Amino acid sequence: MRFDKYIPIEALKPYIKYFVVSESECENEYKVFPSSGLVVGFQYNGQLSTVKDRAVNHLASAGITGITDGYKIFRGSANIGTILVYFTETGFSNFAMLPSHELFNLSIPLNDVFDARSINEVEEKLTCAATDNQRIKIVEQFLSSQLKDIQTDKLIAEAVKLIRQSKGAIRIKELNEKLGISQSPLEKRFRKMVGTTPKKFASIIRFNAVLDNLNHTKSLIELCYQHNFFDQAHFVKDFKQYTGDTPENFKRFL
Repeated sequence: MRFDKYIPIEALKPYIKYFVVSESECENEYKVFPSSGLVVGFQYNGQLSTVKDRAVNHLASAGITGITDGYKIFRGSANIGTILVYFTETGFSNFAMLPSHELFNLSIPLNDVFDARSINEVEEKLTCAATDNQRIKIVEQFLSSQLKDIQTDKLIAEAVKLIRQSKGAIRIKELNEKLGISQSPLEKRFRKMVGTTPKKFASIIRFNAVLDNLNHTKSLIELCYQHNFFDQAHFVKDFKQYTGDTPENFKRFL
C-alpha cells in the first residue's frame, strides 16, 4: 500500500493542504479519525465503501466527506487507486455554495455538490491518466475551474488560527472575547465555513494534538492535563469517541 503526498499549485495553496495518491493491491479495512477539514476523493480504480454495524455501503467513485465527530471505517477493494484532496479548514467554502456544516458526518457523491457533467469528465480523464502527476494535474484543473472569487471570512480564519495555536485548549468564552463577537453569530459563521461549531472543532484539534504526542514517553495522565482535559474520565471518553478505543489500548499498537 502507498500513500504519497503532493503539494498543490500556488493558486490552490490557500485552500488545499495537499493531495494524496493512495493505492493498495489487497482489499483492506481501516479506520479514519476526525480531521480538521473536508476531504474529496476520486477513485480511478476499484471500489471504496463505508462499514457501520457490519453493514457495507458502497460509495460513489467521486465523493466528499465532511468533518466528523467520530471515527469512520472504510473498506477498499483490491487494486484500489484514489486521489484525495485535503482542504484547509476554510478552503472548501471557496469552491462551492453549499454551507460546509451540511456535510457534517456525511460521505456523499461529489455530483451532489458540483455539476455532474464536470465530475464525469474528471473521472474519464483520471481513468486514462498513466501517472500520479497527470492525475493530480487533472484534479487541479477541475478545482481551479470551480474556484470562486470570494473573500475568506477573516474573523473565522482568525478563530481557526487561535484554536490551532492553543491546540484546541482555548475556551469558547475566551475565543469570543478575543474576537470581539458573541457566541451565536460566531457559531453561525464558523459552522458555515468550517463545517462544525468552534467547540467541536477545538475538540477535534485537541484530539489530533493528543495523537501526535501518544508515541512519546509521557504518561496518559500527563497527556490528559497537558491538553487541559477536566479529568482522566473526560479524556478517555473523548478519545474513545474519536477512535473507538481507549488510549491505553490504542497506544499498545503504535
